[in-house]
Amino acid sequence: MFHSIEECTNFIFQLKASQYKGQPLEAVRIILQELGNPHLEINMIHFAGSNGKGSTLNATREILMTHGLQVGAFTSPHLERANERVTINKSQISDEKFLQYANIVSEVIEEKLEGKYPTFFEVMMLIAFQHFAHEQVDVALIETGIGGRIDSTNVITPKVSVITTISLEHTEILGDTYEKIAFEKAGIIKQDIPVVVGVKNKKALNVIEQKANKMESAIYELGKEIQLTNVKKGDPQYFTYHFLNNSINDIPLSMAGEHQIDNAALAISASLLFDSTISEEAIRYALKRAKWEGRFEKLGNGVIIDGAHNSEGTGALISTLLETEPNKKYKFIYAALQDKDHQKSIEMMDKVAHKMCFTEISLPRRAQAELLAAQSHHTNISVDNNWKQLVEDELNHLNETDELLVITGSLYFIAEVRQYLLSMNNRKKDNSL
Repeated sequence: MFHSIEECTNFIFQLKASQYKGQPLEAVRIILQELGNPHLEINMIHFAGSNGKGSTLNATREILMTHGLQVGAFTSPHLERANERVTINKSQISDEKFLQYANIVSEVIEEKLEGKYPTFFEVMMLIAFQHFAHEQVDVALIETGIGGRIDSTNVITPKVSVITTISLEHTEILGDTYEKIAFEKAGIIKQDIPVVVGVKNKKALNVIEQKANKMESAIYELGKEIQLTNVKKGDPQYFTYHFLNNSINDIPLSMAGEHQIDNAALAISASLLFDSTISEEAIRYALKRAKWEGRFEKLGNGVIIDGAHNSEGTGALISTLLETEPNKKYKFIYAALQDKDHQKSIEMMDKVAHKMCFTEISLPRRAQAELLAAQSHHTNISVDNNWKQLVEDELNHLNETDELLVITGSLYFIAEVRQYLLSMNNRKKDNSL
């Protein structure tokens, strides 16, 4: 029995996949059965993909909320506190309800699984399902953790599935080719359930199409059934959208980068497949106001943070930088986890960087700053395993008129940096009063 939210989160944070020896999904199914299968009471949309699933889910949430629905969302990672992962209409689950549902889960685990806890992610998901069912949401948007086929979220049968992109990530778990990773992500496709796909890699797309055909699921692909025209750069940027019998001209989008137009198009398509009565006005309003923290987010003058956690994300980040800040000198600060293809990301940054800075965060799976720096061939490199000191030093030497500090890499790193920068900015405001 947990008596406080701190005691609860401290305990579940240390639950690692490596410590649980049961079969994938086994514990989750047993616990859900004991809970009365709350996930079967809810309409859901399921999101998988290497990049863009968070932004796509967020845009979908804005559209469905604007349409008047009560929208649950289960997302990861969190930027400040675990409650962020479980929201209804963007309001975080309260500490009281978090504790209540966590204790129910804990009781079942002690009784039915001899106290063998599954992972932190799975406990969070079980809390989310109870919360959404209890509050009777109209729809819950569920983001996979890793992959899809054996991801714990794959216990659901959604109304729509979404696969955003495929890139080489988590290769030690998902496989080392586009086809193998696509096979894992395509595992969320269910019998006769429509799937919206933004994947562009042909080998990956072929695997997804085969799975959709096998499951007799209608598949709607970006560039085929979903067409985008008249893209206009700027802030906001605009695009025209065509899908089935829908054509919407000059949709405004606040989020920067061409990849965010793709994400928005997937979100519109998923929303319309869920509820075809959504109006053009609702879509316009929702996408104009949709923001997603930690994704090309400007924090103060001359600082951008972006959770570009693999090479595809890095490519999108650089394209957006060149598009929106073409005349600035880019100083990158990069920290990442071990299970990523760093070489490609670092090569891409090397080509456009004025300076490359490498650091690390205090996670067991962190990539060491020195090893990351060794993969860079830039002539101006800085290494400091104390990320706070490095960020502070670079901020103190930043020429805001022609330089841009771009902090990127692992989303866990971005979460810590964001909190630190916001508190720093707040201190500056307080001191100026």
